[in-house]
Amino acid sequence: MFTDSAALAVSLAAARFGRMPADSKRTFGYQRFEILAAAFNAALLFLVAIYILYEAWHRFVDPEPIQTTGMLVVAVLGFLVNLVTARLLHSGSGSNLNMKSAYLEVLADLVGSAGVIVAALVIMFTGHTWVDPLVAVLIGLWVVPRTWVLFKASVNILLEGVPEGLDMAEVRASILAVPGVCGVHDLHVWAVASQETSLSAHVVVNSASDSEGALSGVALVLEQRFQIRHSTIQVESGGCPASTASLHR
Repeated sequence: MFTDSAALAVSLAAARFGRMPADSKRTFGYQRFEILAAAFNAALLFLVAIYILYEAWHRFVDPEPIQTTGMLVVAVLGFLVNLVTARLLHSGSGSNLNMKSAYLEVLADLVGSAGVIVAALVIMFTGHTWVDPLVAVLIGLWVVPRTWVLFKASVNILLEGVPEGLDMAEVRASILAVPGVCGVHDLHVWAVASQETSLSAHVVVNSASDSEGALSGVALVLEQRFQIRHSTIQVESGGCPASTASLHR
């Protein structure tokens, strides 16, 4: 619960900082704070999951007496609180990595509380204390892969990798399909934040008269097909040599 509270505090601070406007030193603004928060929360949750698995192993080797009544009361309270919090965070967790990391923290605790409730009832009525570490292992194994996906997505944005779900070959082909365009090179696509994709490219046209139409056509295609609204296109005229044209097509 302490790590969840810390993670939610980090997410809230990042969301507030992320709304700060761009300035002369941060021309893209401060949206990357949310990605940093998501990466931090994913790493924190991963460490917590590993710790849970470690403790579960020790409980299997050296079982300890369990106070099932206190265990059940705390688990029920935790389940109710996390259920309400998860419902509040769910709507924003689809596309925003910062919200997704906060939601995953709460969801992991919600699943954990449900598992503890089941374990407490089983131990209370059967006396099988091995159920406690077994539930802990299941919780840890449930958390780890989901945390890894979140951490990988965060690192991809921090490394300015191609946003997930975007096919560079398709982007290139769409640009080349614009009338007047005969080549494209130095094509780069990256994300500043979860919902802020940027693109830069050098577009080659057959003649200078094609420049204006090609520029507006490329910008329109990028926005309509790929939702890329922040693009920087440098137009080069003079036509494409046969070898270059075949390479880019």
